[in-house]
Amino acid sequence: MLAATDCHDLDDGPRTTKSGSERMCAVTRQVRPVEDLLRFVVAPDGEVLADLKRKLPGRGLWISAARETVAEAVRKGVFGRGFKRDVRVSPDLVAATEAMLVRAVVDALAVAGKARQVVTGFAKVEAALRGAEATALLHATDGGADGIRKLDAILRQNAGIGGEFPVFALLPSAQLDLALGRSNVIHAALRAGAAADTVVARCRGLIRFRDRSDRRTVAVSTVEVPGASGPETGIGAAGAPAEEPGASVARGDEASTTGVSRQRDV
Repeated sequence: MLAATDCHDLDDGPRTTKSGSERMCAVTRQVRPVEDLLRFVVAPDGEVLADLKRKLPGRGLWISAARETVAEAVRKGVFGRGFKRDVRVSPDLVAATEAMLVRAVVDALAVAGKARQVVTGFAKVEAALRGAEATALLHATDGGADGIRKLDAILRQNAGIGGEFPVFALLPSAQLDLALGRSNVIHAALRAGAAADTVVARCRGLIRFRDRSDRRTVAVSTVEVPGASGPETGIGAAGAPAEEPGASVARGDEASTTGVSRQRDV
């Protein structure tokens, strides 16, 4: 049964929420770090919208950053009770929020590209992995499985990289092209830098939003490579263990949710 919201669910504005602080989810009633939550505000026209950067003016209501939790908030009228006023909640709020998260990844990747912290093209990505220059790896969701396996194998064999290495497959090639201003981007490696760190953080945020409600679209966001401690983790389609090492890739693409996936050559 859903607990009633109260005035303590609302913050006093964006400047009162500092990095590393915690808030209570208005749906689950669990106190979590703000990184695991989404802040929602009411626009001047009365419409509820997500404040991904936590900077929009006005009091904010916090919801766990999961598709199913936001959907529950819409379904059970949490926003109206939480804001204690008449608000307009679009039936497409969940989809709109996810689209904003996708756009945030694209925008961050564009900034990283301009900062020369992105390498594209199979040969250049391979060289970055072999030279231990890469800090994360991105694959297009419509990329060929063979290329993903080859790069994953190179990553695992590279003893120069230690610890967990993020690997993502969240965007189709068309969106990677748009972000980087190039054509036919299938694989990309991130180099160390603040802009690249932002890409990784936003990719994890998108995975977190999709993961809890649709196991079909998500696998694992990290790959254990030589020099790391602890067991390797891998989740394949529908939450099953990955069948082969090359499958340990974080996924959350639109193609998989519709059951349609185009395979492209490397």
